[in-house]
Parts: sequence; structure tokens; C-alpha cells
Amino acid sequence: MGKGDLKSIISHPLVEAIGLADVDKKAFEHATVKEVTGASYFSDYREMLATLGDKIDGVVISTPDHTHFPAAKLAMEMGKPLYLQKPLSHEIAEAYELKRLAREKNLVTQMGIQYHSSDAYRMAVDFLQQGIIGKVKRVYAWSSKAWGYDGPAYPGSDPVPENLSWNLWLGTAPERPFLNGKYHNVQWRKILDFGCGTLGDMGVHILDTPCKALKLGYPTSVNVTCRPPNHFSHPTSSVIEYEFAGTEFTDGPLKLSWHDGEESLTKKAGDNPDLLLEDGKPLPEQGAMFIGENGKRLLLPHLAAPQPLPRELLKSITKPNLERTDHYHQWVNAAMGKGSCSANFDYAAPLTVVNLLGVVGNRFPGETLQWDDEKMSFKNHPEANQLVSRAYRTDY
Repeated sequence: MGKGDLKSIISHPLVEAIGLADVDKKAFEHATVKEVTGASYFSDYREMLATLGDKIDGVVISTPDHTHFPAAKLAMEMGKPLYLQKPLSHEIAEAYELKRLAREKNLVTQMGIQYHSSDAYRMAVDFLQQGIIGKVKRVYAWSSKAWGYDGPAYPGSDPVPENLSWNLWLGTAPERPFLNGKYHNVQWRKILDFGCGTLGDMGVHILDTPCKALKLGYPTSVNVTCRPPNHFSHPTSSVIEYEFAGTEFTDGPLKLSWHDGEESLTKKAGDNPDLLLEDGKPLPEQGAMFIGENGKRLLLPHLAAPQPLPRELLKSITKPNLERTDHYHQWVNAAMGKGSCSANFDYAAPLTVVNLLGVVGNRFPGETLQWDDEKMSFKNHPEANQLVSRAYRTDY
């Protein structure tokens, strides 16, 4: 996301990129489009922040999940407005801390869930809150992606390329040998120490809509069905059952299920009447289905417009008049005192925790973990509480 985020941020007419940090010199060279050829390059973000200091008006972080928190915390402690890619953090406790720090410092923040500002997303939220399907009774969400690995830990080591600062790439994560094509630069999502699996990739996008539209907050419990834990990587497929307390938009407590990989509902919908589409059409590869009162449904394919089932339900609501919104420019404008951010850390932290509870749950398949938001801990599982936070490596 580094190059894409860079181009999107500098597309704002009042933004100038003055510093770029990347542990991979090749990535920096690929990112130096015409508009940023004057930016200073650093391999260590800490050095960049210290060197440029007050010249920096805002910070964008587009790194692997495990480096989100230490980089974000440092920038926020310096009082910098922050745009941070999803998921907000790698650990549950980190999300709570970033939310706290943003409030304490009164900072403009935005999580990089660009879909959050799309017409399709905002239209679905509006439809559901208008009551197009009545009170929502059940939500299914899925992705056919399979950001996991079900084998043993990778053996061996390879020479570190000259362009890569491997120790800086590892950052606060435990030391391990470099392996070509196994971690850097795109395979890290599969590995427990670095990524958050398919949930951390697509769950943050797809679960965003029910969390926002139904005002769900934190789950009360989570139960994961997946292969036994291997203590190295995320499973390639899983089914995650969440329970949430009822809200004004739900028909009592809400059950929400997430299905990924081979368990994706694109492949496993079966004869479930909640999931059957007209004319035998297949479900999209990624999306969510909202089940309302009296058999009414709303299908939201990822990156596509919401589809009421039956279509005649559109007659029961007023179509929203949506102004065009750019997720990146919204953050820039808010940092300059114009408007606010729709995915600030007050919202992004609970959404991230929803996903991270599933990530913790895949280490305890078949067990129902009960979450206590106020105590930031599991009520019934001391072992799972050991995974709410982690010790950090400091010698990097």
C-alpha cells in the first residue's frame, strides 16, 4: 500500500511529501514518482521523524501489521496527525492504546479503509439505518481469500539482499532468519508474528459495514472453527462466530459469522435460504448478507452497490444524496481544521478489535471466548489473555 497511499495523499493540492522511510531501498526507488523526487529517504522511520521533526505536519504509515503500533505511537507522541493503514494494530491492547493516545493528544486520525468512504459503503449504511430490511437478525460475511499457511515453520535461511535492512523490517517482532519469498515483501500476512491473516486483510473492510450501520461496538464473544493451531501461521480457512449485544438496528443480540478461504460462502453457501440468490446466481467472491425481518435481505458485494432482496424494497426508502468523498483528502482537510474523519481511531479501534478477537480465537478453535471491553480481557480464558498484548523486541 505504500506507493498507492503516497500517490493518493500527494494528489491533494496542499500536500508535499518531504520524507519517505522504507527498509527496502528498492521500494523507495519504485515510489519516487516525479512529484516526490525532492523527498529525503530514510531506512529507519525513527530517524526520519527525529530529523525532520517540526517540518512534518502529518504522517502516513503503510507498513506490515506488526510495525503499525510502534511507528504510530512514536508519531502520535510527537503530536502528528496520523493516517494509518488497516488493521489499526497487530495486538488487541495496541488498538485500545492508540485510541487512548489519539484522545489524549486531540489528534486528527484516520484508518486506511478507503472503502469506508465509497458510495457503495455509505449507501449500504444509509439503507440499513433507514430500515430497508427492518431490524437486522443475522449477518453473514465472507472472503474467498486465504491468507494463511497450514504447514510447519519454514526451515533454513537465505542471504539478506543488499537493498533490505532485515533487522529493521522485523522491528519489534522476534528475530528470525531471512528467507526469500517467505516474509518480505508480500507473504507476511500469513505469519502470526507479522500479519493478521485474511481477517486483517479483508475482514476489516467487509465487517466495517455491519459494525458502522448497526452500531455494533465490541463483541461479547467469539468462537472459531479452523485447523488446530501450529503456533506459526494463520489458518488458510476458518469460520468465526461473533455475538454482539443488541442495538437500535438489530432484533435483539446479533449473531455475525465470518467465513474465509475454503469455508467462504461463495463455496459453502449450500441450501441455506438466507444465502440463495435469484436464478441460481452464485454469491460474490467477497461480501456480506444482512438478514432482516420477514425474510427481507440486503446483499453487499465488496466494492459493489448494495442489492436489496427483493429489489422492490428500494421503493420503501429514500435514496441518499451522497457527496463525493476522498478518504485520503478527508484526513488532509481535517488535519488543516476543515471537517472531520469518518474512520478516526475512536471508530477504528473497536472495528480492529472485532477482527483481532477472531485472530486470537483461531489459536483456540472450538472454544467460546467471552470478551470484556471495560477490562480489556477475556472473562473465561486466562490463556487467551496472554495474547491480548505481547513483549516487544527493542534492539533493532
